[in-house]
Amino acid sequence: MSTASVLRRAITMAAALPLVLTATLVSTTAPADAKSDFSVKPFMGWSSWSVQSSSHPDYGTKWLTEEHIKTTADAMASNLKKSGYTNINLDAGWNANWNWEFRTDANGIPEADPERFPNGIASLARYVHSKGLKIGLYGGAGLQTAIYDKNAPIVGTNCTTQDITVYPLVKTNMWGGDWKIDFTKPCAQAYFDSIADKFASWGIDFLKVDGVLTENIPDVKAWSKAIDQSGRKMWLTASAWPIPRDAGEGLAPWANSVRVDTDVECYCNTVATWTSSVDNRWEDLPKWLDVVKPNYWPDLDSMPIVNNTGVGIQDGINDTERQSVMTFWSMASSPLYVGGDLANLDQKAKSILTNPEVIAVDQAGVIPTQVTGGTLQVWKKRLPGGRLAVAVYNLGDAPADLKVSWDQLGIRGNEKVRDLVSRKDLGKFNKSWTAKSIPAHGSRLITLS
Repeated sequence: MSTASVLRRAITMAAALPLVLTATLVSTTAPADAKSDFSVKPFMGWSSWSVQSSSHPDYGTKWLTEEHIKTTADAMASNLKKSGYTNINLDAGWNANWNWEFRTDANGIPEADPERFPNGIASLARYVHSKGLKIGLYGGAGLQTAIYDKNAPIVGTNCTTQDITVYPLVKTNMWGGDWKIDFTKPCAQAYFDSIADKFASWGIDFLKVDGVLTENIPDVKAWSKAIDQSGRKMWLTASAWPIPRDAGEGLAPWANSVRVDTDVECYCNTVATWTSSVDNRWEDLPKWLDVVKPNYWPDLDSMPIVNNTGVGIQDGINDTERQSVMTFWSMASSPLYVGGDLANLDQKAKSILTNPEVIAVDQAGVIPTQVTGGTLQVWKKRLPGGRLAVAVYNLGDAPADLKVSWDQLGIRGNEKVRDLVSRKDLGKFNKSWTAKSIPAHGSRLITLS
């Protein structure tokens, strides 16, 4: 982002049995999901795509190189690691040359482009791990046409990559660029196993599978099973722009997170803008609240909170909007991963990203409830220990007051209110609390106890 024998699969599954039994004891309402267990909290980190997608002259797809990833890892280790940010995730292009032609080995397994990554991914993974961080790769749903044309032999089988597609050939995934795979053919799973085994041998900790449509649920299932048999724990996220909502239930047993919204990036000379497309999150997350859960986290895409004051690529949103992003992602218990050039992290971004009280709301691993929608929104969720987190948002273009009544929240009596962003107690309030003069695109995040 070779084939395990039947005996190896049996041994691996036997080794995983204690994990399965543990998951079964924890959840009595459904069988354990067939995927790595990340049920405690969503991951935190960084993704390369935001800078790759930009038209800024210093960035774009050619920015993705070994040197830049090492610099990013250094910056994360120095500035964000103590707050929980650990993932360095390489997006599309890690195995592509400068002309965006994708490279695979003799068995059709993706391998790093030697000009971008002259020392290979295994070496880069060792460097990232030496910093106490994790590393992730990118793949797509379906079989790339170049891999089909290569007719590569699949490791450990008598099959080739031309033996695992649907016939007659049918295009699949959200960009319609790859061939649909026939998962009734046993060599199809063997092919995915061979890739996961190679990724595991490199030390990969995360995999993003992109372009996922409802018809690609079997692709994500195959990836999940492949990761299981590899013996290495990897986070698996199903991605598109966004995943179709009708795929939500089908993906739940296989993916650790699901992209519930369009790309946050504006594909311009900054990372994003408020309307392209940060503000879509408030409209789209509610559609997924009935299906997302721990170990199937709602992925809101990367957060444009890195730099809007100094050199290099700019976030494209102001400080008020950056705080609203951090607050909304945290209330959602979305993975917290930033998009931008971490080598140019500004102090305000660092302050927003490392606020321990806001991070704790995310890492509590609780899916929120939307109390009110529209321009002035109220969201809530109950935190471990009993406190109630409440977030209010002004999505309008002018400052506004927003009154939150205890009746709306399903509580009563006097409540101690704490502002988590300013990290200050606001006093005790009876029956209601009013967030005053919330700026345009602004927010407040409090707890009641």
